[in-house]
Amino acid sequence: MGSDRVKKSSFNWQFRDTTPIDSVFQTEMLNQGYSETFAELLWNRNIRTAEEFSQLMKVNIDDLHDPFLMHDMERAVERIQAAVMEEQAILVYGDYDADGITSTSIMVEALEMIGADVHYVLPNRFIHGYGPNKSLFEEKINEGIQLIITVDNGVAGNEAIDYANSKGVDVIVTDHHELPPVLPDAYCIIHPRHPEGHYPFGELAGAGVAFKLATALLEEVPLEMLDLVTIGTVADLVSMTDENRLFVKLGLQAIKQTQRLGLLELLKVSSVDLQKVDEMSIGFSLGPRLNAIGRLGDPNPAVELMTTFDEEIAHTLAEKLDKINDERKVIVQETTAEATALINPEDKVHLIAAKGWNPGVLGIVAGNILKQTGQPTIVLSIDENGVAKGSGRSIEALDLFGMLTTMRSEFTHFGGHAAAVGLTMPADRIPSLQKLMNNYILAEQIDLSKGSGLKIDASLPIAKISLGLVEELKKLAPFGTDNPAPHFLVNGNVSFFKRIGSEQQHVKFSLKNEDNQLDAIGFGFGEEAEEVQQPDTQFVGDLEINEWNGQKKVQLRLIDFASEGTQVIDRRAKYTWNQKIDSGKALYLAFQKENQKFFSKELQHSIVLYDATIDWTDYDQLIVLDCPDHKELLQEITIAGHFERIYLYLYSSDEAYLNGLPSREQFAKLYQFFRKQPKVDIRFKLKNVSNYLRIPEKLLVFMIHVFSELKFVTIDDGVLQMVESPETRAFEESKIYQKRMARIDSEEFLLMNDIQTIRNWLKG
Repeated sequence: MGSDRVKKSSFNWQFRDTTPIDSVFQTEMLNQGYSETFAELLWNRNIRTAEEFSQLMKVNIDDLHDPFLMHDMERAVERIQAAVMEEQAILVYGDYDADGITSTSIMVEALEMIGADVHYVLPNRFIHGYGPNKSLFEEKINEGIQLIITVDNGVAGNEAIDYANSKGVDVIVTDHHELPPVLPDAYCIIHPRHPEGHYPFGELAGAGVAFKLATALLEEVPLEMLDLVTIGTVADLVSMTDENRLFVKLGLQAIKQTQRLGLLELLKVSSVDLQKVDEMSIGFSLGPRLNAIGRLGDPNPAVELMTTFDEEIAHTLAEKLDKINDERKVIVQETTAEATALINPEDKVHLIAAKGWNPGVLGIVAGNILKQTGQPTIVLSIDENGVAKGSGRSIEALDLFGMLTTMRSEFTHFGGHAAAVGLTMPADRIPSLQKLMNNYILAEQIDLSKGSGLKIDASLPIAKISLGLVEELKKLAPFGTDNPAPHFLVNGNVSFFKRIGSEQQHVKFSLKNEDNQLDAIGFGFGEEAEEVQQPDTQFVGDLEINEWNGQKKVQLRLIDFASEGTQVIDRRAKYTWNQKIDSGKALYLAFQKENQKFFSKELQHSIVLYDATIDWTDYDQLIVLDCPDHKELLQEITIAGHFERIYLYLYSSDEAYLNGLPSREQFAKLYQFFRKQPKVDIRFKLKNVSNYLRIPEKLLVFMIHVFSELKFVTIDDGVLQMVESPETRAFEESKIYQKRMARIDSEEFLLMNDIQTIRNWLKG
């Protein structure tokens, strides 16, 4: 059997660099009551002193940076104050994602608090696209808007801003996206990385920048808006360090006391316990619902939800967002399936395009396919004008933005960063782009085989995993970009296993190692249930606390797994026959001729009958359909081959192992019967004989074959006749008898033993 890791991990596992922990630091942490495991984890995350750890634990509002360190902040405040004094109509111009929605809500509330005549609009991605839109600016200026404040966008809005200037309307830009070579001619630009600013932290989300402007306007930190800045920060996947970390730590506390009606209703429809809100529930429950409305249509109701004081409106809008998110999930699922079917495995980068896909979900679809295949993916939707628009996602090995920058002439619009891009291009240029990308990968000798990286903090024995350790790990939260949740590699054999979920899409199991046990759950791993249960499997996941009926237990939340050696998949129950066979060079093998035809029809596949001349090394998948007459034959085949997977169906048509061998008494009874009835038409009388002698029919047929081989009887045209004076011979001399003995031994071993015993035996 093969020895390579054949169930490859979905991610490229990367263990953190480790160095021996300093004894002083270790002693300090142990004296504070922390475990050795936690101290080592801190050390390997470059937290090397007790003071650094103490600083990390601080949650103090006074540690927020001064907003006036940002370029143009003072100028922006003065202009807004002047607009309020002059009763000018102010427009907050946002973006259609969760960060844009929360940024808009923060800005609107801050302006209302200082008495401004404030209006807001979020562009529709399908009509206006991303960023300042000239026609939308024109519409709002015609309605009487005299000052525009952009949030979470604007640094690339040169054309629309020039138009506003031509109409005498000032534009204040607040943004956090990459600064282009030519900045727009705005009244002022507030950006944490502005080259003329002095802000100490450049990684704020759009909501963070809006919050800073709100703080400057109100001359105090608006605590009631910490919930909004937290949602925007988490949802936008910005760096979870420095000020962002402080925002989220403070904000999670604030959410638990929030009076914001829309947020409370959104938590309710998301089934999130208010007192257990964390960055995970924001990232996986609240964020997607806020994002969904902008992906499918008009995002403006989401701002109303976040800012309303009307309970009925809050309830209605929360229900609306939840429903839209359900629709989004269905669209994503369908589009992912359609896009996956169009993949050309020869391409280095998947470039998939079709008509009619919703452009708003293509980033998610590209991410899904990236996860499935481990390869960079671009997914485009083609409209009726032959324009292709969509998104791409990439792995660490390929700077997608850098590669596509060398092909910029192919696009009408293009932007993004190393891991994600958005682009628009003529559909007829898609084949050309695919060729250019394939050539680029070859020319630059980029290795895409390892897939996306997964940082693993440590390999952890089950014995060291405890509730106390999980509580310690929580102190490093909130987790996110640049501060990922600790991932651990755990070894153990699966002792309990079941598929769960409405469509059996998840798995729940226990890992055992010596006397220690750990519960585990794998969301979305249902299709890989057979692989999860293999021995010599390594599991990577996060540690969390599962609370049920007041009982707390540690649980591993599975992220990835991999197996060593050949996988032996148990398909011995008939209901498993229709499950998928892993792709590859598969040999469907039958040992019994009568079963060849049966399985051809049952599995709709070409079946090969066993032949000693078969070159087993030509195949990487072996599907064993029935039992060999001698079990050792299967062992020899598996040792001779280099199989990645062996699927054991092991069907027995005559169930020799259940019927067993006839006893001497049964043979004697049948012999005496034929002496008394020397001629029997067994075509018609077999059932009668079986009932009379109380010998099962299948067993009776076998005994007649033995008698025939030993020349006790002759059979001519279905009529059995006793030989007058047959030679005395023992039943054991019969080759048919010997074959059945071996067959029973083979079937008993292969069908009655647990799969682990068989796996071990196959190794030889």
